[in-house]
Formats: sequence, C-alpha cells, structure tokens
Amino acid sequence: MTTSRSASIVIAAGGTGGHLFPAEALATELIGLGVSPVLVTDRRGGRFGGAVADIEVRIIHAGGLAGRGWGARLVASAELVAGFFEAKRLLARRRPDAVVGFGGYASVPTMLAASMSGLGTVLHEQNAVLGRANRRLALRVDRVAGAFAHMAMMPPQAAAKTVHVGMPVRPAFRSVGDRPYQPPTADGPVRILVLGGSQGARVLAEVVPEAVARLDLSLRGRLAISQQCRPENLDSVRDAYARLGVTADLSAFFGDVPERLTDAHIVIARSGASTVAELTAIGRPAILVPYPHAIDDHQTANARAVEAAGAGWLMPEPTFTGAALADRLASRLADTDNLTRTAANAKALGIPDAARRLADVVLDLAHRRHEAPSSGGRLAA
Repeated sequence: MTTSRSASIVIAAGGTGGHLFPAEALATELIGLGVSPVLVTDRRGGRFGGAVADIEVRIIHAGGLAGRGWGARLVASAELVAGFFEAKRLLARRRPDAVVGFGGYASVPTMLAASMSGLGTVLHEQNAVLGRANRRLALRVDRVAGAFAHMAMMPPQAAAKTVHVGMPVRPAFRSVGDRPYQPPTADGPVRILVLGGSQGARVLAEVVPEAVARLDLSLRGRLAISQQCRPENLDSVRDAYARLGVTADLSAFFGDVPERLTDAHIVIARSGASTVAELTAIGRPAILVPYPHAIDDHQTANARAVEAAGAGWLMPEPTFTGAALADRLASRLADTDNLTRTAANAKALGIPDAARRLADVVLDLAHRRHEAPSSGGRLAA
C-alpha cells in the first residue's frame, strides 16, 4: 500500500514564477506529508529559492515554440526532443507513482514522457484558459486539476477527469490569510500596492504616477505607494512621485509581498495566475490590468473571472490611461463599503487549502496506481 510517506512524486514546471510558485507550494505540502518530491525544470528554475532550494532539482533541456521565428523554433524543437529523452531516462530510473505538470517549457517533455511510459499523471492549469500545451496533454493524462472552476478551451473528452482544486500559493501567503481587511479611514493614510508580475510592467510605471498627479490634493497627500518597477524605470518613477510629494517605496523586487498585500487598501496589478491567487488567498480589492500579449489572452480571462465574482475590477490596457485610473481610484477609495465588500468577495473566491487539495489528488492517484500496477493504461475518471 502506498502512503504519503512512501509515495514517489516528480513535479515538472517551467522556470518562471507563474509555474514554479504553485509547484513550490505543492512541494512544500508534500514535504509536510513526508514525501520528498523531485522537481524537473529548465535552467531558469534552478535560480529559485524557497522550497525549490530544499528538494532535489533536475534540469532538462526545454524551449518554447510560440511566437518565434523559424530558426528559433528549430532550436526549441531540438531542445524539446532532448528534454523528452532526458525526462524519459530520469523517469525510468525513478519509476515515480505520479508525475505532476504545472506547465512551461520543462513540463511538456516530462509529461509526455510520463504519459508514454504509463505513469500516473496530473496536470495543473493555473489560468482560466487551458494552455496550449496542456490542451494537447489533457487527453493523455489521468487528472486535470484547475485553479478556476471553469476553464475555457478544455477538450470535451477531458472534462470528466477535471477537478477544481484552486491555485496553490506559497506558505507565506497562507500564513497572513486570516488578517481581516481594514479600509482606509477618513483622514488616515491610503496604502496602494502596485505589482507588475515578476519583472514589473512598463505601462504601470507610466500610467500610475500620471493618475496620482490627477488626484485631488486632499487624497494625494494621504497616499503611501509601494510599487514594483523594472530597473530601468525606477529613477523616472521615483522622480515623478518626488515632484508630487507622494510617499513611495519602489523596488524591482519585493521580498515581503505577503505583508505588503495584507497592508494594502487597494492593489493595481497584472492578472497572472499567481497574482490572482495571492490576492484571493489574502482577500484584497484590486484593479487588474491584463498583459494584452499573453498567449490566448489568458490574463483577461483571469481578470474577468475575478470581476464576475465581485472580487476586483478589470481595466484592459487600451483603456488604462492616467485619467481613467485617477477616476477609478478616486471613486473606489471614496466608497469604503464597496472596498470592504470587494475584499470579502476576493477572499471567498480563493481556496486557501488548494495545495493540500492538489496533494490529495496526486497521492490518491499514486495510491491507486500502486495498488493496480498492472493496469497499464489510464485510470478511470
């Protein structure tokens, strides 16, 4: 009988935060259950810390095809083929009870190798749109776990094996999730947090200071802004706030995002899966500005799901101007009841135990396959 303490689990994730953060959350959960997972990632993933630094990491070749020229596509194809055989050899040595894929370059060859080797397989989709690679893999795997209750582009044949678990977030975000939202007082500070994803966002660096400049002086004087910026934008944004006399803490990277989210009265951010999950894990109102060039426009789908739940507000980038943002900020910050209600809706949308739910799916599959090793094919949904 396979228990959590004897299961062998491989986690495959591309080397960007959007894929590695939920993979890290699952790894942390499994470690707490006595499992020592192995992470398969590309060369970028080896630079991450957290739980990733505490588990065995295997680097394979991997490269993306979307949006590249023919020459780059040929190189990426060769890397994917190399990654497939590297993953196949690794899996042959390990013979894990289950392999979990979180998307990204390294996930594709690993999950394909796992499926072709007859191993137990679980995909986790972080966005409200099933990614292109996951669409192709969905028919081959045993389970598809989703961060959102409804995922666009899901093949009808895969619907029966889909389960809604939520988006796993790192323990630092779960640890502050019980702190209640406190709206700004009539004459107290107004704390705005601006997050642009792992690399910041140029449009936020340009538009947010312009919007702040348009606010009434009585509101502007109360602002305390924390803003993530690209390194090349730090000086210009800092100068803009200095000219306005606005208190601002700027950085290309914040190591204490959970605390800053907890303290924020309103957040302005992109709508990547990790950002949305962190907002809803803690429960904070946000203005979401989707990255317009994301594959399949999945960030817009994420933001629409948040807005539909009354948990935030979508502002597409073409309409995200200084004047429009100033109007949105002034109206939202003046309505503390709406802010509080939106924060509560955001909290209700989140699934704080998503990592445990996903771990249960993975370990259940591992147990079932261990009990029926001769099945040789896909488990029933």
